[in-house]
Order: sequence, then structure tokens, then C-alpha cells
Amino acid sequence: MLRLRHPLRLLPGAALALAGLAAGLTACADADADVPAGKTAVVASFYPMAWLAEKVGGDDVLVRTLTRPGTEPHDLELTARQVANIEDAGLAVYVGGVQPAVDEAVREHAKGRSLDAAALVRTLPPPGETDDEEAHDGVHHREASYDPHLWLDPSRMAAVATALGERLAAADPGHAAGHRRRAAATAAELTGLDHAFHDGLKTCARRDIVTAHAAFGYLADRYGLRQIPVAGVDPSGGPSPKRLAELTRLVSATGATTVFTETLTSPKVAEALAREAGVRTAVLDPVEGVEAGSSDDYMTIMQRNLRTLRPALECS
Repeated sequence: MLRLRHPLRLLPGAALALAGLAAGLTACADADADVPAGKTAVVASFYPMAWLAEKVGGDDVLVRTLTRPGTEPHDLELTARQVANIEDAGLAVYVGGVQPAVDEAVREHAKGRSLDAAALVRTLPPPGETDDEEAHDGVHHREASYDPHLWLDPSRMAAVATALGERLAAADPGHAAGHRRRAAATAAELTGLDHAFHDGLKTCARRDIVTAHAAFGYLADRYGLRQIPVAGVDPSGGPSPKRLAELTRLVSATGATTVFTETLTSPKVAEALAREAGVRTAVLDPVEGVEAGSSDDYMTIMQRNLRTLRPALECS
């Protein structure tokens, strides 16, 4: 499920000024930094799109990321400075449905100067949710009309890279050849990653992955896996004994040996479930962000995900 627990909104009134001072806006460039002569300003909604923009744009762009490093992107609220960055950007790159505040700001301030990755690829239906009120802590969460976690399929990311190269070439014709060259190289790199996943997950004893939330539908769809998300349970606290028993039976029914936790959110629920079911935990990263100062990038995180999946699924 897409974890939009609270409506996403622009910060109102006096909070704008304080938030603009307090928030470190990007992993790539300071919000107040001037755009150097000859560079195109690109605003990226969160890490996967920022990574693509840097790879395809290279030294010809200045990338500003709206989501701070190490923070959960679904909970983003925009400051006045961030909205101004969107309005001034040569191109805004985002995934529609992940961050409604970004969707709204792009519609209002970057019409004709934006690239929605979700509009470029075949999307999947939103993951189903239980109607159990306890599982949702009494709240039925807002859903997009499709599953937006498309960046977890390298083949779809390759298609976005190619389209991004064309859009940057149009926005910055003086560097068009470079944008297209880097887009082709990035798409080839992502295609190589796609092949590695196909080969690495081709022959496995298990095909079910029990995940903390339903972020891995595209990865499962691409490589013939079945995602079983522990969705709807508040990650900040443990489930009730009744709910834990239900989830334990689900894990046992799959024969799973591993419950996958993730980065940027609490692992408490998954760890409690694993203890009750007598299985281990491992981290499967949804690549929604990286910690500040980390040497990881999209490629290294996805490669680590593959190394994590292979023993858990008993792949030969």
C-alpha cells in the first residue's frame, strides 16, 4: 500500500519562513544556490528521480531534490522555497502519485516543464488492502489509482532515462548531444541490472516475498515473484496479538524463511512478526532515499537487494 497516512500539503503562514530556513532541501544542491551559467536547473521530487537526473544531465544540470536525504518521501510537505524552485526550474522530474504536494505544485507552477515518470511506462494497479480496521489503525489510507513504485523495475527506469534525455535535450538544446549520450549510457546500465535480476532470480525454490509494505510490486511483476505485504500496520508500534497471529499464519502458509524490513521506516512490526513465525529478517531497500553521506546509489542498493533476495528465496 502507498503509505499516505496524512494529507500532504504546503506549509501555511508563518511556518513557511521557518521551514525554509530549517530544511536542507537537496542531496545535490542547496535550494538557495544560484544556477551556474550554462547549466539547466532540474527539480527532482525524491531520490530515484534525482539519481536519474544527475546521470542523464551530468555536468550540464544543477539538480535540486525536494526530499531531504534519509527522510520518508511519502510524508513530504513543501516549503515556499521549494515551490519557487519548481516554478523556476527548466524541468521538474517526478513520479505522479507518490507525493501529492509535488503533483499539485507541478500542475500549478511547472506546466509544460515537467516529466512524470508514471506517464511513460505501463503502470500496475494499486496493491490491494485489507478492510480490517485494526490493520489500518482505524484509518483507510488514500491510494493512487496505480502503484507508483515503478523505479524498482530497472527496465522501466531505463525507459524513463531515455525519455529524460529527450526532454533535457529539448530544454537545453546547446547540450542536446550530451544529454542523449548520457541517457543511452544510463539506459544500458539499467538494462544490465535488469539482466542481472533475471539471471539471479531465474531458478529459486521460493517465489513469495513477505515485505514490510507493498513497495515491490514492480520488482515482483518483472521477475516472476509474488509480493505479500504486511500492509496497513502502523510501523511505529506492534500489532495486537490477534493481528500478529493472522500475519503469522500468512507467513507460515507461504513457507517463507524471511520477513523483509526496509530502510527509512521502523522495523518493529516485521521483527515482531518474524519472531512469532520463527523466521529471520533481512533488509529489502525500496530505494526511496539514501542517508546523508552514504556512498550508496541506486545501482549499488539494487544490487544489494538482489544479493539479499537470492539466499532468502533459495536461488541456485
